[in-house]
Amino acid sequence: MPEKSDLPQGTLDLLILKVVGLGATHGYAIAQRLQQVSRDVVQVPQGSLYPALHRLENRGLLAADWKETGTGREAKYYRLTKKGRAQLETETASWKRLSGAVGLILRLSEGGAE
Repeated sequence: MPEKSDLPQGTLDLLILKVVGLGATHGYAIAQRLQQVSRDVVQVPQGSLYPALHRLENRGLLAADWKETGTGREAKYYRLTKKGRAQLETETASWKRLSGAVGLILRLSEGGAE
């Protein structure tokens, strides 16, 4: 079983925006999708997920509506706003730049650059 990993500060917001950007969904499904796609490495507890969803909604990056789920229960479905889509694009570019730079540093040999 893969080891669980703590997310760097701010990464959860980016991951939520990405999942919601694929289509409107509710909180539990967001957590399940992150866990599934990451092969169980990213496991987001409710105590982190729902405050993040509320924060993103308050910032105008997500909008939400109450709808019935496939099980007949009511759930809040989140969708990206125009502002949220722009934020997702900005944060994705920033993350790719940073992860590329970290990759370069981690590929350094003990004697210097490869």
